[in-house]
Amino acid sequence: MLTRRFTATLLLLCLISSCAVNPVTGKRELALVTQDQELAIGAEQYAPAQQSQGGIFRIDPELSRYVNAVGQRLAAVSDRQLPYEFVVLNNSVPNAWALPGGKIAVNRGLLLELHNEAELAAVLGHEIVHAAARHGANAMQRGMLLQGVVMATALSAANSDYANYIIGGAQIGAQLVATRYGRDAELEADYYGMQYMARAGFDPSAAIGLQETFVQLSAGRESSWLEGLFASHPPSPARVAANKMTAQALNTTGEINQVQYETQIKPLKDRLPAYQLLDKATALVAKNQLEEATEAIDQAIARVPEEARFDGLKGEILLSQARYPAAVAAFSSALKKDSAYFEYHLGRGLARAKLGDTKAARVDLEQSIKLLPTALASNELGQMSLASGDLGNAKRYFQAAMGAGGSLGTAASMAFMQLDLPDNPGQYISAKPAMTESGHLIATVLNRTNLQLTNISIEFSARVNGQPRQAILSVAQLAPSAQVQLDSGWQFSGTDQLAAVQVRVLKARADP
Repeated sequence: MLTRRFTATLLLLCLISSCAVNPVTGKRELALVTQDQELAIGAEQYAPAQQSQGGIFRIDPELSRYVNAVGQRLAAVSDRQLPYEFVVLNNSVPNAWALPGGKIAVNRGLLLELHNEAELAAVLGHEIVHAAARHGANAMQRGMLLQGVVMATALSAANSDYANYIIGGAQIGAQLVATRYGRDAELEADYYGMQYMARAGFDPSAAIGLQETFVQLSAGRESSWLEGLFASHPPSPARVAANKMTAQALNTTGEINQVQYETQIKPLKDRLPAYQLLDKATALVAKNQLEEATEAIDQAIARVPEEARFDGLKGEILLSQARYPAAVAAFSSALKKDSAYFEYHLGRGLARAKLGDTKAARVDLEQSIKLLPTALASNELGQMSLASGDLGNAKRYFQAAMGAGGSLGTAASMAFMQLDLPDNPGQYISAKPAMTESGHLIATVLNRTNLQLTNISIEFSARVNGQPRQAILSVAQLAPSAQVQLDSGWQFSGTDQLAAVQVRVLKARADP
């Protein structure tokens, strides 16, 4: 029933709004998100989405150039010319994703699971179709229609290590990365991706073996795959069967390039034991087994000292142990190797703040926000601004941090309300006038916050028989969510002419 209604809604909107021909499938479909908006979303969200998923894999730029070359070879024969980009991310989880506008990423964890260049082409071709066929834009449109809102609004981040901390517009990219496409979109991406493989000279049958491997891994329920590629691109025997039919229809062979792929991937495979130690240390940190985690990450650093991620995790461990000078040193070491990853700036800023080095901490935290806006950085900057008496910036930072979930978002909301209450008391206290049966003008005053409020001033005003009248009453304190009735002291008869009756909250304070 819901599907029928949704389809009917699409048909109606096609009649009254703009529909467009999908450049890949040739089907007419609703186009609430224009191509210009797709390009803008992709351009704006690509960098923060990379940051939220581990950042660029910088230790082996040749590998990134290789992946980009394979991707561009496929993009050149796609049905839609977009400003395609391909990057490798420093993330062990096997995954790949595409943003609208052709912005595509693949994790190093997935590259280690592939066997040849043709399988890499199958992955990248699949993601190219998601972008070219507007699957991400269509997912946004479905969300808009279901909410009754035709705009690109902030979406909650999901399936990200920083889901509770990403704030602002970067939440959109985090949600798009985690989008789970429907069965039809996945089959389309497989079908047209294999066509792109054939056009580009790759053997399209590699997509069959790849999907067969994915189905086997899914049956084995390997956790890294379940939280990665399988979360957004679920495999199935139906996809394997469809790929076999596509390969039979294409009836062509092409390049496999196994040796070339193995040569390109060898440096990453050589470093795999160190990254396995990183993953082990990360899991130990989650269990608060910090000494064991330190031992594992120290071994990783000894194996591959040029990898910034290892120093970064070492800094996080030291920060959680309140070993702030050592944490600053570890994060500084990470930043010397990779100055473009937000987490190292954030960690060093938090450590420097604990040491009282406010000026340096502020620089680090602000830089981390430029790379990826987080509630952790905004809340800390709010606290620093509050301590220095800069209430305007404190309000701005706390308001930004309010977008996070959990206790941090709640604390930021409380801090923001305490600062904003004196400026906008009417936002937090409602005062509604009413007339009693005996002719008394009263007001019901409601504390709409979870704060204890004090020194509340309420103004009654009206024009009585053409003459202005005003009274100001006080409420000493009002508990969270509590209400009280105030009597203006005015009593009117049936012959009195009342106009412009208002009750206004003049001021209030919140207990610390």
